[in-house]
Amino acid sequence: MTVDFSPTAQPAYLVTLTDAIAAFRDKTSPRPSGDTVVSALLQAEKAARHGRLTYPFSALVGDWQLCFATGTRKARQRGGILLGQGWYVPSVAKAQISFASSQTVEPDLDRTADCGYGKIGNQACLGPLLIAFTGPCKYLGRKNLLAFDFTQMQIQLFGRTLYEGAIRGGKAQADDFRTQSISSLPFFAFFLVTEDLIAARGRGGGLALWVRDSAHSSFSTSVSWLK
Repeated sequence: MTVDFSPTAQPAYLVTLTDAIAAFRDKTSPRPSGDTVVSALLQAEKAARHGRLTYPFSALVGDWQLCFATGTRKARQRGGILLGQGWYVPSVAKAQISFASSQTVEPDLDRTADCGYGKIGNQACLGPLLIAFTGPCKYLGRKNLLAFDFTQMQIQLFGRTLYEGAIRGGKAQADDFRTQSISSLPFFAFFLVTEDLIAARGRGGGLALWVRDSAHSSFSTSVSWLK
């Protein structure tokens, strides 16, 4: 099922999340409180589940800057995980996630459900320090589930590369990626995808909100060594 996100049809949770990313971009705009954003994310997740919404992998392709995230904590009773306090990513740091589709057709995934393989990149910048990870990912369209594994890493300081190479098995690990079960991999379960923002719950239970990075992607240049 698809959703009409025209201005006259926007649900309240989407208005809140749109305000949050607008304030994240424009530091002079008032920000919705952390509790308000967490509530909006939970409402969006519930709406996606009840509406059985699905999103194509192609809608995720691109560069996304992390705007807001929550931690998790163990529940004192009955076990399980509770959401921690939500927080906006501070302006002194930048965290970016990127997705690219694979040009290779993979027969073992259901292409009619917009499933397929691709590449994921994740980088964090803190002042002059940049740390970037890349690896394969696979998307299960019917569940909006993206599983991934990081197999390459790069570290830069003041633009100078200190390390670049394989981690966690490198190419061998990437080659074995297709045979690994979802239960053994980290993943994001996406529940809201628009032109300008995406939101997901991670395997650990935390929620995250990203805004499309419309600027020139530093990720694409910083990891150009990775083929």
